[in-house]
Amino acid sequence: MTTTGTPGTPSTPGTSGAPGTTGTTGTTGPPGTPEAGRRILADLTPLRTSADYRRLWLGNTVSWIGQGMTTLAISLQVYDITHSTFSVGLVGLFSLVPLIVFGLYGGAVADTVDRRRLGLFSATGSAALSAALAVAAFAGFHRVWFLYGIVALQAVCAALNAPARSAMIPRLLPPGQLPAANALNSMTTTSGMLIGPMLGGLIVGYAGYQTAYTIDTVAFGASLYAMWRLPSMLPDRDRTTAKRASVLDGLRFLATRPNIRMTFFSDFCAMILAHPRALFPAVAVLWYGGDARTTGLLVAAPAVGALLGGVFSGWLGRIRRHGAAILLAVASWGTAIAVFGLTRNLWLGLFFLALAGCADTVSMVFRNTMLQAAAPDEMRGRLQGVFIVVVAGGPRLGDFLAGSVADLTSPAVAVTGGGVACVVAVGLLTLRGRGFVRYDAREPTP
Repeated sequence: MTTTGTPGTPSTPGTSGAPGTTGTTGTTGPPGTPEAGRRILADLTPLRTSADYRRLWLGNTVSWIGQGMTTLAISLQVYDITHSTFSVGLVGLFSLVPLIVFGLYGGAVADTVDRRRLGLFSATGSAALSAALAVAAFAGFHRVWFLYGIVALQAVCAALNAPARSAMIPRLLPPGQLPAANALNSMTTTSGMLIGPMLGGLIVGYAGYQTAYTIDTVAFGASLYAMWRLPSMLPDRDRTTAKRASVLDGLRFLATRPNIRMTFFSDFCAMILAHPRALFPAVAVLWYGGDARTTGLLVAAPAVGALLGGVFSGWLGRIRRHGAAILLAVASWGTAIAVFGLTRNLWLGLFFLALAGCADTVSMVFRNTMLQAAAPDEMRGRLQGVFIVVVAGGPRLGDFLAGSVADLTSPAVAVTGGGVACVVAVGLLTLRGRGFVRYDAREPTP
């Protein structure tokens, strides 16, 4: 299941929000209050009450759209140069490997240095890389190796930026606003995945690669400005006992915290067992008699569902059993995918894929909320590093599993069987993780 950024604990807007303080203004109250229960549309309270969070959210939204444009533009440019779909596929590989390799490292760095400075440094690097793409395009320098190198360096910057940015947000918001902020973050990510490529295709078609890359470079200005306006964000840790946060210490912490660990296990159920994305091209032809446009609809449907899940996320504020909500959402994902595998009507299939995307948003909101509310500040960067590795690696393993099963049997068996396997795995997790099922947001325990 897809994932996004993070949020968490309190501060007065414009201050560093040291852990242990409690915001008194603009809080939404604990889950289950009447104020939370009455909402249907996304709760905008975090945007209203924290200027720092508002700038970060707006900056991230603009930069996500810009990066979505650049991602598509690079793929198009690689194909224009090579006329090889294999070469285009390598773009994803050059992005994936640095994310996995540097994900854990980036989390450790975020738990060692000033997170604001790390965020500024990594965002500046991403902007400089987009500028390099624009300069090369203006100069007529079209080399595949150059594009691969830029993609790899962009992934390194992302692996450093994401844990720092995610670990900062819990210092800006009170605990009651965690679900609302995570739902807003899901809208940022999904909008970037939907709007960015669409704009990228239009801009490349009408104005060329150089224009798309230039717009992306300028778009980073919003994110840089938001980071620059933040106060210092040093991790809350004892600096007399260690100079640098250890990746191994973060993994040891995770190994002894069953509730946090279960958030990752539950996501693996969806992403590895019931992730049919790799089969969409075959499904479009074999099931629906379609073409590339049909494949595009299948790819877009879960993202549209995820976006709608964020737009209509106000009701999430009434939920306090976050562990049970996660398991139910992941089981809903698996059920929707299994039913999708049984359909042969395109619009009905798109509906169930959108339903799966909506369940994905619900799961993501509560998984991120648990990560930030239950984990101490000194560990948040490293846990977000693990989060990046799971998010980057899980779907790729799911693609491999789905493709392998489909080759051995059929796409229908791979899709429906994967959905059923996901539901069964969630049931087993429920039996083994009774504490996770009982997790209460009012008393978060890792």
